[in-house]
Order: sequence, then structure tokens, then C-alpha cells
Amino acid sequence: MKKLRQPLWILRSLAVLAGGASILSCFSNRQNEGAKLYETHCSNCHGSQGEGLKRLIPPLAGADYLVQHRAELACLVRKGKQGPLLVNGVDYNQVMPPADSHLTDSQITNILNFVQTSWGNKGEIFTIREVSEQLRGCGGSDGR
Repeated sequence: MKKLRQPLWILRSLAVLAGGASILSCFSNRQNEGAKLYETHCSNCHGSQGEGLKRLIPPLAGADYLVQHRAELACLVRKGKQGPLLVNGVDYNQVMPPADSHLTDSQITNILNFVQTSWGNKGEIFTIREVSEQLRGCGGSDGR
């Protein structure tokens, strides 16, 4: 009997370890997704450090706009922006093109959270539910 219990205990332990490693890899694969997505879709205009481009493209680093317009940020990423906006007391009036339509609600959430927590920004983190609700409001949610 003892010989049977020992292999079962070892097999159960291995199964738990394998499951734990599998779960950890799921989280680590997405850990830096916001930074990667920002680099691919946003940094060409807003800069690798969120610095913007003089009076042409607004900064994201330390931008008061992120706090004042939180409820509009997901739609701004999905749909883009045309017309004037004020960031840190500076007027900008360039077209911001919409994000690629293949970005999911989850990916937009990750981009926004990267911006909210980078370059000294201390914004409140977005939930996927909050972003999806914002996007439904502008007809831009994909439900993913």
C-alpha cells in the first residue's frame, strides 16, 4: 500500500506544479502587452517616452488631458480625434488617426493602462469592462 501512495503523491505534486507553471506563463505572456502595443501603434507620433512633438502632437507624459477626459480615452484611441484639444495649457489641432480596427477592447485597455502608469503618470487603472462600456458608447466595442 505504501508503494502505491507514494507514486500517487508524486504524480499529484507534478500535476500541481505543471498547472502552476501553465498559469504563470499565461500571465507573463501578457505582462508587457501594453508597452508593446504602445510601441507599435502610438510611439511613432507620441514618442517612445510619451513626449509628443512640440506643438504638433500632444505629450502623454504628465498630460492633464488624461485625467480630465478619462471617460473619452478608449473612444479616442479607437476612433481617433479631429479638431482642437488642450493639453497642459497648449492648444493642439492635428488629426489623430484611429487605432487599427483589429485592436481588441482588451488591447486598448492594456495601452491605456500602460500610458496611465508610465513616464510619471499616476492615473487610475482601467478595467476591461470600463473600456468596453466607453467603446459601446461610441460604437467601437468588439466585446473582446
